[in-house]
Amino acid sequence: MSKPLIGISTYLEAEARWGVWSLPAALLPAGYHRLVQRSGGLAAMLPPHEPDLGRDEAREAAAHVVARLDGVVIAGGPDVRPERYGAETDPRTGPAALARDAWELALIHASLDSGTPLLGICRGMQLLNVALGGTLHQHVEGHSGPPGVFARHRVEPVPGTLLAAALPEPVSVPTYHHQSVDRIGKTLVASAYAEDGTVEALEAPDAEAFALSVQWHPEAGDDLRVMEALVAAAAR
Repeated sequence: MSKPLIGISTYLEAEARWGVWSLPAALLPAGYHRLVQRSGGLAAMLPPHEPDLGRDEAREAAAHVVARLDGVVIAGGPDVRPERYGAETDPRTGPAALARDAWELALIHASLDSGTPLLGICRGMQLLNVALGGTLHQHVEGHSGPPGVFARHRVEPVPGTLLAAALPEPVSVPTYHHQSVDRIGKTLVASAYAEDGTVEALEAPDAEAFALSVQWHPEAGDDLRVMEALVAAAAR
């Protein structure tokens, strides 16, 4: 049986450096494609379109891309623009990533509309929540280490959920975020919590296919089970 093809959204940076080069680049930490590969899938990068692409055009482009995939991962990254969920910008919220917001929202809707298995990671979970009408806390403490360093904390899965089927017991996870889910979006349910009550996973139990998101960073650890669950759903 052929391995399922999993598309992963990417960063879009105005300047990246490698060798003698300093150029705009679409990039992705290697942990993502390695996690997909170690979990039995094939990885493809999905760079964003330019931010001036209209919503309808973005959704049409995303639908064409998702139609060629067996599964989609929305990767971690910068803060979601607060205007997307009707909030004023907190001074602690980072710069907007307009191209990523537009493209990844289109990918999420295309995945849900087509019944393509979907996994959101960190920012990907927050964006799934916003896509379905939810809101975010713009700053929380205690969920990251120093700049560029992952922290770890315990996560408790909710019994009977899609996440609990993959992770039936509490786990220690790598974490790096300063925003979190506030009001949960329509059709979503919380499927894991941190000890401080922060929502650590969301899923769409009524979705046509696997639709799960986690606030932590499985690509920064050795536990394959969440990605294996996506790859298994994509293989079906």
